[in-house]
Amino acid sequence: MPLSRERKEAVLDSYRLRVRKIAARRKGKSVRSFKRFTSWSPQTVSLVSHLIFDGELNRSGCSYNNRSSSLIAHVRECMRRIYDYDPRSYVDPKSKVIRISYYNVALGQYLTRKSRELLGTIDVMSTDSKKEFLKAFFNDEGCMDFRPERNVRQIRGYQKNVAVLQIVKGLLLDMGIESTVKKPNEVVIVGRENLLRFGEKVNFSPGVRINGLRSNSLWKQPMEKRELLERAIASYKPAGSSGVHRR
Repeated sequence: MPLSRERKEAVLDSYRLRVRKIAARRKGKSVRSFKRFTSWSPQTVSLVSHLIFDGELNRSGCSYNNRSSSLIAHVRECMRRIYDYDPRSYVDPKSKVIRISYYNVALGQYLTRKSRELLGTIDVMSTDSKKEFLKAFFNDEGCMDFRPERNVRQIRGYQKNVAVLQIVKGLLLDMGIESTVKKPNEVVIVGRENLLRFGEKVNFSPGVRINGLRSNSLWKQPMEKRELLERAIASYKPAGSSGVHRR
């Protein structure tokens, strides 16, 4: 029985779609589309920031690595706003670091361009966007260094790119938080008032913990970084009392 005109058109459409998919794969391009954005929101700032700090942007797509399941879930949720497909996941059996990867060449190229745009314009964005950038930085690259026996209370953030550290320092100052960039590759926040402002205006996210299982860990348990910050602030003695702490 000969095919109807409508049936022939449907067959041709299906054939054309298969041809386009094959051609795209040969060129290394994905047929899975994503939503481009011209204006930045706190969510897109958070997504791209995490990919800059604890992620990878390359020719095959993009990925994010972290031990915190809450941060992994956060990045997945942010990505879902622009890309409707689930990532591939892998858990390192030794380090327990979780890796999520989005294999889409066009997406990786696009977010690479947006990462450069973000670093060049974050200083003039909204306060909420600045907070998301800082929160992503300190969640991914930061630690709460609290050693009461040595009178040490400081927040430290690491980054090989010194230009990024200068951006972080400027954004912290916008929040009224003083910090210092120390060689070779860290920004440091000290002082009770600065720690208080950091806790109020930025802070570490719930569920982000130190690796207490390391052999050199002072606490010997995976404590939340925000809890350590609270302990550090609470350990300051009132001004005028004996043994007042300044650091």
